[in-house]
Amino acid sequence: MTSSPSSAERQSITDEISHNGMAFSAPSENMRDRATEASRALPLRGREAEMLLLRDRLHTLTRGQGGAVLIEGAPGTGKSRLLAEIADLATASGLRVHAGAGVPDGHAVPFAPLLDTLLSGPAPLMARDRLLALSEATDQRFWLLQELQRELEHVASAAPLVIVMDDLQCCDAATQSALRTLPTRLSGRPILWVLATREHRQTASAWPADRIVLRPLSAGAVALLAQDVLQAVAEPALLELARKADGRPLLLVELLNGIREEGAITVKNGMAHLRAAGPIPMRFRSSVRQRLDRLSPPARDSVRFAAMLGRDVDVEVLAELLQCSPVDLMAPLQEALGADLLTDTGGRLAFRHDLTREAVQAGAPAAVKNVIRRQAVDVRLRRGAAVMEVAGDLAKVAQPGDHEAVSLLRRAATDVAPTSPATAVALSSRALELAPADHADRPVLIAETVVLLWLNGHDLEARTMAGNALAGLLKPEAEAQVRLSLARVSSRRSFPEAVRQCRLALALPGLSPATRAQLLTLQARALIMAGDMEETGCVVESALRTAASCGNRAIEATAIAVDATVAFHHMDWRRAVDRQDEAVRLAADAGILRSLWVPEPSWKSFLWSSAGESLRGLEEVDAGLREAQAHGQAAAEEMWSMCRARILLDAGRLADARAEAEAVLAMVEDLGAGNAADVTVLYALGRAALYAGDRQGIARFVADGRRMMHDEARFVARTGAWMLALAADGESDPAHTMTYAAAAVACGPYGEPVTTPLDPADDVVFVRMALRAGDRGAAADMVHLAEDRAERNPDFPFLAAIAAHARGLLDDDTALLVRAAEQFADFSRPIVRASALEDAGRTLAATDQRAAVGHLDTALKLYEQADALRDAARVRRRLRDAGIRRRGRASGYTRGWNGLTASELQVVRLVVQGATNRQVAERLFLSPHTVNTHLRHAYTKLDVNSRVELTRLVVEHDG
Repeated sequence: MTSSPSSAERQSITDEISHNGMAFSAPSENMRDRATEASRALPLRGREAEMLLLRDRLHTLTRGQGGAVLIEGAPGTGKSRLLAEIADLATASGLRVHAGAGVPDGHAVPFAPLLDTLLSGPAPLMARDRLLALSEATDQRFWLLQELQRELEHVASAAPLVIVMDDLQCCDAATQSALRTLPTRLSGRPILWVLATREHRQTASAWPADRIVLRPLSAGAVALLAQDVLQAVAEPALLELARKADGRPLLLVELLNGIREEGAITVKNGMAHLRAAGPIPMRFRSSVRQRLDRLSPPARDSVRFAAMLGRDVDVEVLAELLQCSPVDLMAPLQEALGADLLTDTGGRLAFRHDLTREAVQAGAPAAVKNVIRRQAVDVRLRRGAAVMEVAGDLAKVAQPGDHEAVSLLRRAATDVAPTSPATAVALSSRALELAPADHADRPVLIAETVVLLWLNGHDLEARTMAGNALAGLLKPEAEAQVRLSLARVSSRRSFPEAVRQCRLALALPGLSPATRAQLLTLQARALIMAGDMEETGCVVESALRTAASCGNRAIEATAIAVDATVAFHHMDWRRAVDRQDEAVRLAADAGILRSLWVPEPSWKSFLWSSAGESLRGLEEVDAGLREAQAHGQAAAEEMWSMCRARILLDAGRLADARAEAEAVLAMVEDLGAGNAADVTVLYALGRAALYAGDRQGIARFVADGRRMMHDEARFVARTGAWMLALAADGESDPAHTMTYAAAAVACGPYGEPVTTPLDPADDVVFVRMALRAGDRGAAADMVHLAEDRAERNPDFPFLAAIAAHARGLLDDDTALLVRAAEQFADFSRPIVRASALEDAGRTLAATDQRAAVGHLDTALKLYEQADALRDAARVRRRLRDAGIRRRGRASGYTRGWNGLTASELQVVRLVVQGATNRQVAERLFLSPHTVNTHLRHAYTKLDVNSRVELTRLVVEHDG
């Protein structure tokens, strides 16, 4: 026997029920009326966070400050109850309240719910005729919004105002847009907006409001609520039935009162027992069956078929299944409404709740239900439903060997992949389960599922599936498709492995032109990343020819994008930009801009940064990252975050670059072993540590460089050598510096050196290294290459500044160094500019000390703003040599508020306002991992261990 909860346990669970916004009284005669009545009869118990927040907002409103609150939760969790409570409190406080709600199927009339709310009652907020006229004309809706804003400002200037809106999910797009816009525009006015919607992450996150999320009750809360309603402790079997209410207070009370009234519960020694076992008490099912039996045969059949199709009743689909017209169903469905089996809410027919529907269909075998639901899918498709609309039902009811279902699910997975890889994985995997071993499309389906798994972040599972498929006997075309998918997945970890898979596939006989074009394009891309530019030139020409001949624009667009990268390595930057733009136009014209590939435009952001326009590159990266996050594209999010770490480094935001890099490494534990991470994330992390003089970070930088030097990918090996050269140069070891630097700048057949990922500014660093080591010939070769690149690309003046800087160092030409420093002022590469200023100041010291100090002071300021503390210390030494002393700070974290970066401060401010890491990420367009990194650094600097301590510290700091 289950014991009654202790008083402490009971209070804890009571608080949780109140926290979810509901409290109930004793039952009344009608089940739904009773539940609704109970939800309004008693005040909310306890000091739960939701009501505290709402009361606080009302108090703030009475002092003249407005705001917005969004209440979010599934049906039956108490949203309307909270809205009613806040409206009652506002009215009792003498505030003016206007309340309204969206209505089901009310999306067709623009602004209708909002205007009904503002214009209803004896004292409408504004002139009805003018607003209605503006709402009816599409071209006048902008002015309607302006008019609403103006009138609300006028009304609020006289007295505070509370606007309550329920069921936002049922509002039209114009109303939703207005309710997102007006609270922001009127944030300075005494207007409190209290809005409620069903759970929908993307929709809710777009509202500029504090959020109250009403979650389902826990098992303990369900037990206590059952005890309140039944006046006895519910036994486990009864609680198991209660769980069918999904933790929703309203439905739970309705269920408990219903089965008690039907005599399915007995109470003995304070314990409530369920009389009958099974998913639904027999008395409950019998009651539903009796109501069914009293219906006419057409009405009975209508209800039974409808129960197998879902809670909502699609009359047209139901009519076709029953081989009649919708008009013929009017009378039968009216009978079902009269029997209280169905309900009509705003013109929408539905079962009263899932328990009623389950009771109706309880007697039908599962096989029969699945057959009928499968037929319903066919009916909906014939009636014009999109494949994606029926995919969920189809995945549940289709049986193995259903070839049409395999085809439909595969098409749905392809359609939804760009926006929701997780959904695409589920659909594609289900299609694979349904496809028999001899299904003609099974190998291609495996290949598609492999890529979808990868895009969704399931890298190991993707490679395992591809490997298992290749272990079997496949026809050449099928094997090529699987190897193509494996090459895509491998490209992030090992460029040579991606090349190897493409070569194996291309060696297979009888491949289709489209498959060959895809393989050649991917092989060319992997060869570029592997650093084999000589072979790349041949492969990309074949890829372009084959892609053009196969007639597939997606493949052709990708091949052109790869050709753009090749043009960059040929030192033809204008062609690189033009070819990339051509690829984007081709893809956009074909409607295939979002492909299943990790976004190729990420390389273009590197190009802009290499051209001195880091902020422009960062804009592209941030736009790609926002889209990847919005659509749940895990692989794309990782790639964009890698790019972001590197471009933040170029932009001189070293602390942010390190935080972003650490966040990427946290996304996937073994990411550090992958080529893509090596040449972007680990490089950015280590180079930032080098600038900052972080000894621990530099040690890791050296260890990573040594490992990378032995990588089979030449590009990775050269990057590792450059990392070691930079570290040795920092230790004033010219001999080792040039040994590593020589390996790093080994030129390809087109003369473009590979030092670091796409950064010509490092030409200057190499020249400085060579001069320190006394290798003037190596320095001269690099200067010639920098000048050649600048001459070939007159449209990119940043390259001319680099060439001038390099030549100024080689010739010790003060005028050139000064000119280079001036030219760099036009670009968003502060550390590069500071380096030129430092060199100019060093050479000016012999002839014009005042000018020298000016240049060195500007360099010092730029270095310190970027957190390049090691370089800043070197400049202060130069200033001391000139008799000027400048105060500085030590390397590493600075404790306290002054040590917080701008990004860390933004995160802290949002966190103490109650935002979760994910909400902060959505607000700032960062990944949650990056937010977590910023927060961890802030904890360290502020010496706190929790959000509670952080909030206390912020309150104390702000006074």
